[in-house]
Amino acid sequence: MFKWLSKYFASPKALREAGIMGMNNRNFKIISKHNRRCLYPLVDDKVQTKKLAQQFGITTPRLIGTIEYQHEVGKLLDLVKDWPAFVIKPSHGSGGKGVLVIAAHDGHVFVTPSGKQLLYKDLYQHISNTLSGLYSLGGQYDTAVIEEMVNFSHIFDDYSYQGIPDVRLIVYKGYPVMAMTRLATAASGGRANLHQGAVGVGLDIKTGKTLKAVMRNKPISHHPDTGADLSKIEVPFWREHLLIGAKAFEMTGLGYLGADIVLDANKGPMMLELNARPGLAVQIANGLGLYKALKRVDKYYPKNLAPEERVDFVLNGRKK
Repeated sequence: MFKWLSKYFASPKALREAGIMGMNNRNFKIISKHNRRCLYPLVDDKVQTKKLAQQFGITTPRLIGTIEYQHEVGKLLDLVKDWPAFVIKPSHGSGGKGVLVIAAHDGHVFVTPSGKQLLYKDLYQHISNTLSGLYSLGGQYDTAVIEEMVNFSHIFDDYSYQGIPDVRLIVYKGYPVMAMTRLATAASGGRANLHQGAVGVGLDIKTGKTLKAVMRNKPISHHPDTGADLSKIEVPFWREHLLIGAKAFEMTGLGYLGADIVLDANKGPMMLELNARPGLAVQIANGLGLYKALKRVDKYYPKNLAPEERVDFVLNGRKK
C-alpha cells in the first residue's frame, strides 16, 4: 500500500481530509445525486450504448451482430464467417465477465489470444450461458453481442500480457477528472480487470503519463510478466481519449461515469463501454483522493462549456 494511504488508513477523519472517497459517499453523495436511474439503460445495455455513440460521433468497435434467443445461437457461424477475429460479450455484463475474445478461427477451431483452442460447441455453450444471464447484472436474461476485435496498437506491446489494455476515465459533470490504464497479466487471464489481477497505472489527467502503478492494491514498478518499466507509459492521442469521456456526458446525461477506452492501431481511441457506477480503484492507482477532485470541479470549473472546451480546460486550465 502507498505511504499516502497507509498513513491515513487508521483514521477515517484523515481519509476524509485527504479526499478519499468510499463506497457510501460514491453511492449516496455522488451517484444518487447526479445519475438518474432512468438513464442507466443507456450504459448498462451495450447495444444501446453503441447506437447512441454513433449519433454523437464516438468511435466504438463495429457491431457484427446480436443473438437474443436460444434458437438463434446457430447463426453464429454465418455472422462471423467474414470476420477472422471477433469478441462475444453479454449486453448487460459488468467487470469483464463473459467476454470471450477470438483472435483467429477457421469455422471449426477458434483460437483465443492466449493460444487456447475452442470448438464450436464451446462457443455455443458460452453464448447459451450468456443468454441465460450467467454473466449479467442481476442474472437477468441477456443478449450476446458479437463485435469486431480491436486491432491492438503495438505501442503497448510490452505493457500488457495476452490482452488489450484500456484507459478508464472518471468523468464528472462532463469533465475528465482522473484516469488510469489497466494492463492485462497472466494472473488476470489476459483481461484488463484489476479485481482479477491486472495492473492499474495511474495517469496524469493533463498528460496521460504514469503517476503510480499498483497490482492487487500494492505498488509495482515493472509489469510482472513482460518486465516493462511502467513509469515510462505515455498514452498517445491523449486529448482524443479525454474528448470521448467528455462527449459521454452529453451522450448519456450522467453526471458521474466511467468511460473505458482502447487504442486501435488503425482507428485511434475507441470507446469500449460506459459505466454509471465506476469503481474506486482509480484512487489507489493514482495515489490521489477522488472526492477532492470532484469538489474542485464543483468550485472552480466553468459550466455550460462544449465537450472540446471542457477538455481544453482540463489540459490548459482555461477556455480556448
